[in-house]
Amino acid sequence: MTTPRIAFLASPSEEAQQALTQMTALHGVCEPEDADVLCALGGDGFMLQTLHRHGGLGKPVFGMKLGTVGFLMNHYRDGGLLDRIAAAEPAKLRPLEMLALTESGASIGSLAYNEVSLLRQTRQAAHLSIDLNGQTRVDELVCDGLLVASPAGSTAYNFSAHGPILPLGSHTIALTPIAPYRPRRWRGAILKADTEVRFRVLDPYKRPVSATADSHEVRDVVEVTIRESRERTVTLLFDPEHNLEERILSEQFVV
Repeated sequence: MTTPRIAFLASPSEEAQQALTQMTALHGVCEPEDADVLCALGGDGFMLQTLHRHGGLGKPVFGMKLGTVGFLMNHYRDGGLLDRIAAAEPAKLRPLEMLALTESGASIGSLAYNEVSLLRQTRQAAHLSIDLNGQTRVDELVCDGLLVASPAGSTAYNFSAHGPILPLGSHTIALTPIAPYRPRRWRGAILKADTEVRFRVLDPYKRPVSATADSHEVRDVVEVTIRESRERTVTLLFDPEHNLEERILSEQFVV
């Protein structure tokens, strides 16, 4: 069996940089473009950065936790990496595509592996309408914001906003309001993954709204369209005892 070429990528933290030195001493240095596997050293934030920067290469990513949050990561160990990669279980993720139109007329696209969120920019609540596949479902939602989350991202910001946890591979996305005021009883929806979701900002000048795809923020938006990507996928690798599907399932039973 050919030994895989591994490109190590590390967050700026001291702990991750020390691990980078250890890993490259053991396995050598390889550029992402030439690698068979990418190994991300850091937390979930750095994993998302890695997917945004290098996801287009189509290389599987094995992450090791050296950060605050590591839901998308494996435990860090400095030995046995080749055996762990050989035994790893893949999890395919399909990101969300965001297209945001701004007051200035700019059209800005971005990908989100966790969620796309719309948030009010001032003290005044946002007034939004919601269309699904071209049909208006909510004429006016008064809220602090609104988000669309993928299954992998449903345990993050979405869950803290009281949204549902979605099983990996369920081909669904979560639509979750943030601090909704009106309609009083609406608490969001679970949608088929191929649903095209469009938000319109009803009073963008008096009540400005920003849109954020993972960490990419676009301010003063007037319309945002979101759908699951039909072309882009990324593969994360997990230790069998630490696989992502089981972890997402277990999150539903935490009391």
